Amino acid sequence: MADFRTTLDYFPDNILIDILSYLGVRELIRTGRVSKRWRRLVKDQRLWRAVDLTAWKGVTSRMLWVLLRQYLGTGLRCLRLRGLLLSARGGAFLSESWLKALSSRCPRLRSLSLLHADLRGLRSCQLLPTTLQVLELRGCELPQSFFTQTPRSPEKQAEAASTASTQQQGRGQTGKVPASTSGIAIETMVLDNVPSFTDLHLQSLASWLKLSRLELRNVLRVTAEGLRRSAAQETDSGLNGLSRLKYLEIGHFGRPGAQLQMASLGLGVGWLGLEELSLGGKEVGPGLLSASRLRDLKRLRLRCCKLREMQVLRSCRTLRELRRLEFCEVFFQVCPKTPERGGERERQGEEGREDGADGGDESNDKLDENDPVPSLRRSLAALLPQCTLLFTNCTVTTTSD
Repeated sequence: MADFRTTLDYFPDNILIDILSYLGVRELIRTGRVSKRWRRLVKDQRLWRAVDLTAWKGVTSRMLWVLLRQYLGTGLRCLRLRGLLLSARGGAFLSESWLKALSSRCPRLRSLSLLHADLRGLRSCQLLPTTLQVLELRGCELPQSFFTQTPRSPEKQAEAASTASTQQQGRGQTGKVPASTSGIAIETMVLDNVPSFTDLHLQSLASWLKLSRLELRNVLRVTAEGLRRSAAQETDSGLNGLSRLKYLEIGHFGRPGAQLQMASLGLGVGWLGLEELSLGGKEVGPGLLSASRLRDLKRLRLRCCKLREMQVLRSCRTLRELRRLEFCEVFFQVCPKTPERGGERERQGEEGREDGADGGDESNDKLDENDPVPSLRRSLAALLPQCTLLFTNCTVTTTSD
């Protein structure tokens, strides 16, 4: 027994890879210095499917090249990077040559998230990998024509098609070349605190034929007029604007006194095909005034705001096709019960109540986190009998006015 030693060398490769999967990028790289076997294991592509470098401050362009050449490869699906926009050293971060190498070495990359990245040195988003389906930009700076999609020359289209065909053959796949070689294939776009994003950027997204989900948070330079011009509208020449958009989120969570554009008022022109809407912060009030014009709306989410019961009932009265209504972190302002106010609330719920809706039993009056405002739930159930209500982390405050 004296010669017996407990060591990780006795573990098979698959067990060691599972253990190494709990390490971050920096720890993985350091682990590769232990031995030749560990260096080989660290380069296994199963460990590089989702790479998050946002917690690693000071990642330079040179370090990105080292990661790409030695570790990143066909296994990469999701990549999260932190730029140098807030760094004292500054300097270039993403270059055209690095993005081109990323496209060729990582043909399965689907999601790219950039934090505090200065993209003004890139002329267009078409430099990004054509396989991207999700693009997240948080605290970034953009050039004016970044989202404009320009037609590719026949030579570049042939080169992209040849590259995609080669990648398919390498993976043992057959069939048609993906449509992403002829345009941007991004389906989900997230913009959070991007001060340089304007109405022109928003309107240029209309050329993205696969964009179905758009999240705009703290994008202060987008106005109601810009949203009106981007809305999907039927004209003599067909559908204009973001006609394939199914989900839209508009949120403003800035400090008190910050500039407010009330961009959600632009929804008043209607939006064909829009099925899900999420409103947050200071955009909830204006958005509720315009939601009645969204005839295809099926799901509505309201979060991080203050609401009154009467305000919700008046806004949702015409949303007959609504199937899901969610309140998330909402502060409900409720007036004290009086006979007059009680009768007013009952009159708001008269529509539809005669279709078989019962007044409910005494248990409905109990307050809990899943039903903070029972009277609101009962009234909405009468107005929208086919709609599911969901309350998450909501609170109730009593006001005298």
